[in-house]
This record gives sequence, C-alpha cells and structure tokens, in this order.
Amino acid sequence: MSDPKQPTPPTPNHPRATNVAIPDTWTPDQALAIFELIDELREKIFALYGCPIQDLLQEQQGCFQFDESNTPAPDRPF
Repeated sequence: MSDPKQPTPPTPNHPRATNVAIPDTWTPDQALAIFELIDELREKIFALYGCPIQDLLQEQQGCFQFDESNTPAPDRPF
C-alpha cells in the first residue's frame, strides 16, 4: 500500500526508464566529466548496437519522412 503523502511517480514511457536525480552541487568540472563519460558511453553503445538502436528509436518516435518538396532550391530566395 502506498503512502498517501507521497506523490505518485510518473509512469515511464519505456519499461526500463528511470528517473535520475542530478545534484545541483556539482562543480562545472564535475558536470563536464560526467557529460564526457555519458558521451563516450553513447558512442561505444552506438558502435555496437547502432542499427538496432536506430530501428527502436524510429518505432518509438514514429517514422519521420523528410519531404524534399518543401526544401527551397539553392538559387531560390527564402
């Protein structure tokens, strides 16, 4: 039974989604170190699982088709 005083957490969009609290006490250097770590992890994960990740992202976000008919020609003014 849940505590009536505690707010109900939002339901995640993904079954394995989690909320991560980011402390507001980090120094800029600490924040940069974490940012660089996450960026490196993203690159390594994408190198191993790039195509399956792209497929899953397209499923989650809907298939976006770029319509070139709305793109101005280079010699046309905007």
